[in-house]
Amino acid sequence: MSAPTRPLALVTGASSGIGLELAKQFAQNGFDLVVVAEDDELEPAAAELRGLGAAVSPVRADLTRRAEVDKVVAAVRGSGRPLDAAALNAGVGVAGRFVETDLDAELNMVELNCASTVQLAKHVVRDMVARDQGRILFTSSVASQAPEPFQAVYSATKAFVQFLALGIREELTDTGVTVTALLPGPTDTEFFDRADATDTKLGASDKKDDPALVARQGFEGLMKGEASVFAGSVTSKLMGKLSAVLPDAIAGKSHKPMTRPGSAG
Repeated sequence: MSAPTRPLALVTGASSGIGLELAKQFAQNGFDLVVVAEDDELEPAAAELRGLGAAVSPVRADLTRRAEVDKVVAAVRGSGRPLDAAALNAGVGVAGRFVETDLDAELNMVELNCASTVQLAKHVVRDMVARDQGRILFTSSVASQAPEPFQAVYSATKAFVQFLALGIREELTDTGVTVTALLPGPTDTEFFDRADATDTKLGASDKKDDPALVARQGFEGLMKGEASVFAGSVTSKLMGKLSAVLPDAIAGKSHKPMTRPGSAG
């Protein structure tokens, strides 16, 4: 039997939202997939992706646990195929007043959003650099661009991801490996429910971006080798870029009415 000729992509957080839509982009553009999530939605997502013509290997893993991250790395390497692209997308949020939010929930968020991303990126980058070929997409956020009151730890984790991506990108400029950061604005996913942020103006807004649009723009930016992709509607892109240039104190104050608990009412 001949070896598979389609390229292979890894997508984490692929059972729903932006992650699933990113996986669809890869499938529709000729990639086979290793998809990762911890919930029961993973298998239906994998079936949907197979319907788009991709060979799909689902890996159920809790990426807050280092051994589970190693399981993902082993699954990719065990495929016997080079990894052509990786979308390190898994992440969660925790919203609320820092004095009141649950410490364990925030530390788990740091483990998922930051530590697991570093751990996976370490292996992915080493393998791709050894081949001198590959593309990596980090899902950051417009929240990485300025302090976020009532999402203080979340925005800090996304700032970590953003600077990690850009730092690695600069290191790899003399290689065949590209690194792209995806910065979505408020997107119509399960994020706000899971973060307990549906009682905020931001969480209750009916003007969130379509995750399919965000994913398509992210995928296109990845394939072009762009450094950062502010994704979503024109408004979301402008707000993200504005946050990046405003002084932190002003940006933080401007976000406060949108993220304050109870502001939806």
